[in-house]
Amino acid sequence: MRTHYCGQLRAEHIGETVTLCGWVDRRRDHGGVIFIDLRDRAGIVQIVSDPIRTPQSYKDAEGLRNEYVVKISGRVSQRPEESRNPKLGTGDVEIYADQIEVLNAVRKQLPFQISSSETESVREELRLKYRYLDLRRERMSRNLQLRHQVIKTLRRYLEDEQGFMEVETPVLTRSTPEGARDYLVPSRANPGEWFALPQSPQLFKQILMVAGCDRYYQVAHCFRDEDLRADRQPEFTQLDMEMSFMSQDELLDLNERMICHLLKVVKGIDLPRPFPRLTYAEAMNRYGSDKPDTRYELELVDVSDVVQGSGFKVFADAVTKGGIVKILPIPGGNDAISNVRIKPGGDLFKEAELCGARGLAYIRVRNGEIDTIGAIKDNLTDEQKQEILTRCNATDGHLLLFGAGDTAMVNKTLDRLRQVVAREQGLIASDKINLLWVTHFPMFEWNADEKRLEALHHPFTAPYPEELHDLKTAHAQAYDLVFNGFEVGGGSLRIYQPDVQRQVFETIGLSPEEAYAKFGFLLDAFEFGAPPHGGIAYGIDRLVMLLAGEESIRDVIGFPKTQQARCLMTSAPSGVDDKQLKELHVASTYKPKKEG
Repeated sequence: MRTHYCGQLRAEHIGETVTLCGWVDRRRDHGGVIFIDLRDRAGIVQIVSDPIRTPQSYKDAEGLRNEYVVKISGRVSQRPEESRNPKLGTGDVEIYADQIEVLNAVRKQLPFQISSSETESVREELRLKYRYLDLRRERMSRNLQLRHQVIKTLRRYLEDEQGFMEVETPVLTRSTPEGARDYLVPSRANPGEWFALPQSPQLFKQILMVAGCDRYYQVAHCFRDEDLRADRQPEFTQLDMEMSFMSQDELLDLNERMICHLLKVVKGIDLPRPFPRLTYAEAMNRYGSDKPDTRYELELVDVSDVVQGSGFKVFADAVTKGGIVKILPIPGGNDAISNVRIKPGGDLFKEAELCGARGLAYIRVRNGEIDTIGAIKDNLTDEQKQEILTRCNATDGHLLLFGAGDTAMVNKTLDRLRQVVAREQGLIASDKINLLWVTHFPMFEWNADEKRLEALHHPFTAPYPEELHDLKTAHAQAYDLVFNGFEVGGGSLRIYQPDVQRQVFETIGLSPEEAYAKFGFLLDAFEFGAPPHGGIAYGIDRLVMLLAGEESIRDVIGFPKTQQARCLMTSAPSGVDDKQLKELHVASTYKPKKEG
């Protein structure tokens, strides 16, 4: 039906007769001459119809409205100098329409404007309900094409340059512990038993290494029934990779080359290598986060040893109880941040409260010394004050914000404040990309609710061999790739000896019987010559979100769910017939709450 896409036409096509298909983006009547912006996924081109030069199409052009689906044939002409549009790839040309055929009209009022020339803000709920219209918009079309280009580039690199093989793993599998909630699927053929949708292909890709596949990848659809945020969805896509016979350094090097190739192809950016590396302990100490945004400074300073035993009870008690005291030094903060914002009711105080902090202590530096009147100044010695200033490299104009108490709470609070201050003071270069590896994670963390250790990543991560004697304090051969403060990929070297895997299961509280009941197939596979192996998984949605400059992964997914895990377009999830539930031997215990 067509010879070209709208966005393909350039000056070299002048004189050619072309046929285009697409949607009417805009129609403009300029005193007898009608201009139509015709749009498809490749872009927009201007169509011209006038009663003298193109009398056959003129009457049809008069009846066109926004979003009509049309087929247009005509000759490509050069635009007059004064009407050229440098913002468009097609801005040097226009098509005089010999024929216009309406393939389909719009029969209902549009819920929102779609034209690229419109700038109205549309509620997300409306966009998601009419997603097929939202995806016609230039921004969303561009995001989907970027997503396609990212996946295509990764596939080609892995297959053509690194010898990877794509293998599809099951979507119906068994439920396993040590993760988020599973989405469960009842089995009609096996009454009373359930499948789970995969949270990741982790166990299958390790089995593939035992099977000798050597270099596996998959663009995998995964599912987690968890609370949602801007960068999370109940179903998501990840690039899953696993490799045999590679050291951690070799594995990270391959991934760095892949990411550099991706950024060069899709963004034209040359990234320096190797990427910086921070251990988990270093990242938490300097930034209060295991996914730090290193595009700006504002590093945290630990002063626990300085204030230990000081006269300021809040600081002294925090250290005595096993916590910490840290500072976020803010150059120029004296002028930029008022006392009102730091004290109860202020916006920065509220940010700290959200992280569990009870208060926000602070010091202002003027004339080379602490200039804040209050308990901190009065209960610190001159030596302690000077040591704090020295460690923070504090000079006139500095504001020092303190966090004191439980280590996790202090780090979370100061990390949040660090990000807020950086955005507010314009310290983040939007066109800058900082990538780094965070490594050497603890193997386990304490689950206070269940009173047991649980794997920080997952229980198939290998500990460092020299720490096998005490797994409870061991570190994992794990690594996360951080992109401007977002974790976009995470992986590890895996356990491949059955005795070590049993030790890890025992450490997280699984008895040998429980471990074998849930993971016997993996333990059995390890008895038949499992190679050393490791891998990584990238969150495709989050990676594309960052490359597109969006703030939510919903804007780079074709048909996303809301924060209530609903699809507004199809009204899913929905109820089902009692007959279906009976066949599955399932009954609902849900009772709707009574109104009022």
